[in-house]
Amino acid sequence: MPDMVWIWLAAVVIFLILELATPTLIFACFVAGSLVSGVISFIYPENYYLQIGIFVGVSVILLPLTRSLAKKITKESPQKSNVDALIGKVGLVTKSIDPDVGGQIRIEGEVWMATANEKIDEGDKVTITSVSGAKVHVERKT
Repeated sequence: MPDMVWIWLAAVVIFLILELATPTLIFACFVAGSLVSGVISFIYPENYYLQIGIFVGVSVILLPLTRSLAKKITKESPQKSNVDALIGKVGLVTKSIDPDVGGQIRIEGEVWMATANEKIDEGDKVTITSVSGAKVHVERKT
C-alpha cells in the first residue's frame, strides 16, 4: 500500500477522535474528506494535488450540510437547572443592599449575597436578574 494511504487513514482516525470528543459534526466532514482522499490515493498514489483537492472539496461541500443537520438534531434544554433556574425569581432582602457594598437576600430558603445598581432596603422584594458565582444581581420588584 502506498504511503499516502496510511497518512489519510491516520487523518481519518485523528478527525474521528476529535469528532467524538466534540460532537458538533464539524470534524465528521474532515473524516469523510480524508476517507475519500485515502481511496483516491490508493488509485492514484502519485497525484497529491488531486488528493488534497478532493479532501478540501468534500470537506467544504459537507460543512454547510452537516451544520444544518446539527442544528436540527440539537435542541436547547427547555428546563433551566441549578443557578440558572434562579433568574427571574423573587426574593426578600434580609440585609439592605448598597450598590458599593452589596447585601443579602433570601430565596427559596437560601441566603445569597446580592448586588444591585441602587440602594434597596431590608424587607423589600427583589427580582434576580443574573447569577455570578455565589452572588446574585437583583433589581427592586415593581
